[in-house]
Amino acid sequence: MLTTRFVTGAPNWIDLGTPDLDGAVAFYTGLFGWEYLAGSPEAGGYGMFTLDGKTAGGAMTVTEEQAKPSWSVYFQSPDADATAKAVEQAGGSVPFAPMDVLDFGRMAGFKDRAGAFFGIWEPKENPGLGVVGVPGSLCWAELYTPDVPAAAAFYDSVFGWETVQTPFPGGGGSYTVIRTKGGGEDAGFGGLVPLNAVAAQAVAGPHWLPYFEVDDCDAAVAEVERLGGKLTLEPMEMEGVGKFADVADPDGAEFALIKSAQTPEG
Repeated sequence: MLTTRFVTGAPNWIDLGTPDLDGAVAFYTGLFGWEYLAGSPEAGGYGMFTLDGKTAGGAMTVTEEQAKPSWSVYFQSPDADATAKAVEQAGGSVPFAPMDVLDFGRMAGFKDRAGAFFGIWEPKENPGLGVVGVPGSLCWAELYTPDVPAAAAFYDSVFGWETVQTPFPGGGGSYTVIRTKGGGEDAGFGGLVPLNAVAAQAVAGPHWLPYFEVDDCDAAVAEVERLGGKLTLEPMEMEGVGKFADVADPDGAEFALIKSAQTPEG
């Protein structure tokens, strides 16, 4: 379960790179009820999405020549430079070397062995996301990869992640859950998925896909389409998991929506 009590290897930040920041702000504030705080010149125009006054993610202008529109997932690191070395030793690459972000923290961007981009955030004044796991916020993250065992080995060497196989309800295979080291069942925060499991995701190549919690999956999908986005995977319901769908914003940045199944605690 994702919480804001971040530990090493846990998702602690997400941000959107988009060629149309004004359009993205209109789309996501309409979809999730977020507010947008524009970035200062000293922060390079990097702004923040907030939900009820708590930070839900970041956003920045990225031209189509620089990168395709996308959401990026960042994981907590106690030492960005050491993590960068671990990524290289595990066979990954470092397209964005560790750098200080004012006094807020230290970040870097990597690619794993299959080419999926991910980032790290070493917190200082900014501890990371201020809200997760509630409607309108990050609640899960999936890696689409051509080789699940190889991906598990790579991220284990970098972050010490553990994996566990969870059978699908009714049979038909299992799902690889990832969790932070030593946290047990409650430390699960995402999954590893074969790249060819979902046709729409396979087209994008290896990548991380963030999930946002919603109150009603079908209503959220309808709102995505009303606001100019599109549905890429029809809503599906899975026992014990909830109802989820894959979507993309008007510029093509992909993400997922989920109305999670209620826990025994409610």
